[in-house]
Amino acid sequence: QVQLVESGGGLVQAGEPLRLSCVASGRTLRHHILGWFRQAPGKEREFVGAISWSDAQTIYAESLKGRFTISKDNAKMTVYLQINSLEPADTGVYYCAARLKTLRDWSIPSGYDYWGQGTQVTVSS
Repeated sequence: QVQLVESGGGLVQAGEPLRLSCVASGRTLRHHILGWFRQAPGKEREFVGAISWSDAQTIYAESLKGRFTISKDNAKMTVYLQINSLEPADTGVYYCAARLKTLRDWSIPSGYDYWGQGTQVTVSS
């Protein structure tokens, strides 16, 4: 079992940066990838990006490249999502998720086994 707890969301102004955190616990993540997803009201859950715990390989949704950066701190068992130049369209609940690292598409939500409760991000214009 892997437990995930997100934090760092809130109400922010457009153009500001924000860093979300996801603390993992329960078992080693050596063989896992950690993904970030977001869900806006009335929309489907959307892939933001993911990072491999073992080698820090990262991938991002093509439409979101440039403003989003994923990193990790092994000692703190924490994955971060840095969002720069926030836009109102970035409003939504941001989720952290974990799955075993395989060759399967990392961007599909159903491929993840563990999810956090989410953290709300609201961007005002």
